[in-house]
Amino acid sequence: MLNWDDPLSIPATKTEDPTPPFSSGGGVHPRPGDGLQDNAMLMATAGAAPAVNPDPAASLANNPHPAANPLRGGNIGFEDLQMGAERIRVDDKQIINCRADLNQLVPFKYDWAWQKYLDACANHWMPQEINMNADIALWKDPNGLSEDERTVIKRNMGFFSTADSLVANNLVLAVYRHITNPECRQYLLRQAFEEAIHTHAYQYVVESLGMDEGEIFNMYREVPAVAKKAEWALPFTQYLSDPNFYTGTPETDQKLLRELVAFYVIFEGIFFYVGFVQVLSMGRRNKMVGTAEQFQYILRDESMHMNFGIDVINQIKIENPHLWTDGFKEEIAAMIRDAVALETQYAHDTMPRGILGLNANTFEEYLHFIANRRCSQIGLPEQYRGAANPFPWMSEVLDLKKEKNFFETRVTEYQTGGALNWD
Repeated sequence: MLNWDDPLSIPATKTEDPTPPFSSGGGVHPRPGDGLQDNAMLMATAGAAPAVNPDPAASLANNPHPAANPLRGGNIGFEDLQMGAERIRVDDKQIINCRADLNQLVPFKYDWAWQKYLDACANHWMPQEINMNADIALWKDPNGLSEDERTVIKRNMGFFSTADSLVANNLVLAVYRHITNPECRQYLLRQAFEEAIHTHAYQYVVESLGMDEGEIFNMYREVPAVAKKAEWALPFTQYLSDPNFYTGTPETDQKLLRELVAFYVIFEGIFFYVGFVQVLSMGRRNKMVGTAEQFQYILRDESMHMNFGIDVINQIKIENPHLWTDGFKEEIAAMIRDAVALETQYAHDTMPRGILGLNANTFEEYLHFIANRRCSQIGLPEQYRGAANPFPWMSEVLDLKKEKNFFETRVTEYQTGGALNWD
């Protein structure tokens, strides 16, 4: 048995496999039978002087694996690193198609990305911190809620439980691989964790209320109002998660940009908002206050996710102006209009009769207002002239302390919420 005082030993001989390892988006795939620890051991041994390639660019140009080859639209993984290479300069960094070492976090180029990561960490919460006792009593009371109110809660549990899983899978399997900036990736890791917390929150509500778990978690395959939005989002992820898909051409870069708009601007920035208003309206009327509080925390997270994604989209536009053509802008505007129509139908399906002082027509006006804001945030003209906000109280939801007066629940502040600035 080895102990910590034993010297590190390396086999005297080793048969070299001429097949190099390769990376996909910075992740290393070792050769069969080869271990990453072998490379680490060799580099840590004083007697093993690394070979320095006098012409790294020439070496990379001959790399047959496009994901590991920055000269062919990929990024640098562990196996491409050259000992003695120059240190990274700020100007070397890019959001996509970066030719610099993405394993080096500093120097920062995008301070806004790092600040959003810090804000997200300060924004931490967990579902179990929220008291669900009042909700449980109300839900079990046969006269506690109307059938329409119960439908609103169940439909939104069904949609959101699937939606945040879709977002998390999209981040991990598609987006992270193609974003070639380390400070942005740092935020993406935090976002993926928050999506897991959101899925946990929905499960916690469903379990607390004693809902039929099979009914709730299968709505995206059984209830058309829920299924349509999930079906709309799936194609945007599928081609980016294809291991043979790489950025580096105008066509593929536009595919990535289109997908970022689909998930950050539309899925999280439009598709979530009918459900947020419905559930938070119940909380404002002292109904389902624990569930509403869960959604309040989730809304704050999702607002940060959306704003990060919009910053990424705009930075890609700055660095790649050739992608933002008139034709592409019209395509994105059409996507947003289609999404508004789909979300308006969701409002009608989940709220066929007016409740809580809400009705589907009011939601249509709200969605037009939200869509105009999203368009202006990414540099598109407004699509719905004169649309106004029928729910001005929604802007107050981001202020947790103010909303606590409505919910009258146990105060559960974020760990370092005082450090956050939402202006």
